Amino acid sequence: MQHQAFAKSGGFFRGNLHTHSTGSDGALDPGDVCRRYAEKGYDFLCLSDHFVEKYGYPVTDTTGHRTNRFTTILGAEMHTGAMHNGEIWHILAVGLPPEFPSLGRIGHGNGGTVESGPEIARRCAEAGAFVAIAHPEWNGTTAADARMLDAADAVEIYNHGCHVESDRGYGVAVYDKLLSEGRRLTACATDDAHFCDTPDHFGGWVMVKAEANEPSALLAALKAGEYYASTGPELHDFRIEGDKVVVECSPADNIVAIGANAASRSAHGDGLTRAELPLERFHKGGWVRAAVHDAAGKRAWSNPIWLEAA
Repeated sequence: MQHQAFAKSGGFFRGNLHTHSTGSDGALDPGDVCRRYAEKGYDFLCLSDHFVEKYGYPVTDTTGHRTNRFTTILGAEMHTGAMHNGEIWHILAVGLPPEFPSLGRIGHGNGGTVESGPEIARRCAEAGAFVAIAHPEWNGTTAADARMLDAADAVEIYNHGCHVESDRGYGVAVYDKLLSEGRRLTACATDDAHFCDTPDHFGGWVMVKAEANEPSALLAALKAGEYYASTGPELHDFRIEGDKVVVECSPADNIVAIGANAASRSAHGDGLTRAELPLERFHKGGWVRAAVHDAAGKRAWSNPIWLEAA
C-alpha cells in the first residue's frame, strides 16, 4: 500500500501555511510577503494574520498577488478563550472565505459569551478550512487541550518561528498521542513568519500533491492528507510492501518508521536514499509514519498510513 500523497497523480507544490503581515503583527505588507515567498521558489502561501478585534478580524486578501506561477490561499490564525494553562488558543485555519464572520467576543472576554477554541475550530471547518493545532510545544498545548479540538485536521509538527525564537518548535509529542488515541490527523510544518527581528521565515513547509497549483485543489489535497512536511529533505515514496515499511528520500543519515507508543524502527548511514524497515511492531497501534533526518540536521515527516487499510 502506497501512501496517497505518492500514489495519486499530479505534482508536488511547496507552500507555507502560517505567515503574518501588517494585517496583524507582521513587519511587511501582504504584497511584500507574497513576493518574498515567490522569489524563494514557493508555489503557494497562506497569509494567516491574527483574527482578533485589535486588527479588525482580518482574513487578509492576497488574491491580487497571485500569478501564473504563484498562488495564495486565504486564511487566518484564530484566538479565543483559554486553554488549561491560561494561554489563549492558537488555531490555524487555511481556506477561509473572505468574509468569515467574527461571532462572539473572540479572545477578549469583555462581556457576553466568549467563543471557545473548539467552537471556533468547528466554525472554521464548517466554512471549508483546513484546521491545524498551532505550535503546541510553544504555548503549552496539552493532549487534553488538543483532544477538545474535534474539528482539527492536523497538528503543526514543526513551527520554524517558535523553533528559532524559543527552541519550542515541535509538536511531535501531542501529535503522536492523538494518533495513538485513534485521531486521524496529519502533520504540517510551517514558518509562522513575521519578518521582524528573527530569522523566522523559509524554514518549514508542506509539499502538497495536487493536480494543479490552484487554491481549491491545494486545499482539497491538504484536507485529504495528500502532502508531507519538511524543513529540507524530500520524500520520494512511503509505502507498505508485504512485511516491510519502505521509505525513499533524498540523501539522509537517519530514516525512521514511527508508530504508537514506543514503536519505532530505524536505519542509519551516510547518504541513505532508501530504507526497508520491519512492519511487525506497528500493527498493534494501527498506524505508521516516517521521518527522515539529513546530514545538516534537517527533517521531513510523512503523514500516517493506517494499517487496517494496508
